[in-house]
Amino acid sequence: MRLTLDIRPDLATLMAAEIAAGERAVTAAVREAGVGLKLGWRGQITGAGLGPRLANSIRSEVFPKAGVSLSAATVVWSKAPVIIGAHDAGPLIRARHGLWLAIPTPAAGKALGGRRITPAAWERKTGLKLRFVYRRAGPSLLVAPAGPRSSGTTAAQIFLLVPQVKLPKRLDLARDAERAHDAVPELIVGNWAEETS
Repeated sequence: MRLTLDIRPDLATLMAAEIAAGERAVTAAVREAGVGLKLGWRGQITGAGLGPRLANSIRSEVFPKAGVSLSAATVVWSKAPVIIGAHDAGPLIRARHGLWLAIPTPAAGKALGGRRITPAAWERKTGLKLRFVYRRAGPSLLVAPAGPRSSGTTAAQIFLLVPQVKLPKRLDLARDAERAHDAVPELIVGNWAEETS
């Protein structure tokens, strides 16, 4: 009597099930890491006082968009990359077409739509001409003239003039990205254990 056992079909079924579990675990881990990074960046932005609107510009997406894969990936980005990048890098800002950057004081008010006003827009809005005042110590000024058409008897400081401004670094996006990247292996193991338990 001869008995032959062929376990290959069972092994193939087992391997296919393990690969499927791995695909689900990797995709879930990558999704968790991406969502965690998105929330981390949003938290940094609101924590830095940059507001919820800018924080909500951070988005994430998992690939493949449908299904699961051992090669799953996530992308986290901002819909306002220039603003986010500036607060992440802390760049030096110089005047683009002149010698000075005009920084409005509270007396300048706002432009239409609540935006920051420029000297030309201020002059159009008020009908007054700004006067340049050079100062050796401290920033130079653009002032509104004193007189009957102005709101007071002394010149009001409307804009501070500086040659450059160093934007403070308020974000550290690379730190959170590195943490999210380093967390992926542990997330995969945790999700895989759930799949096979």
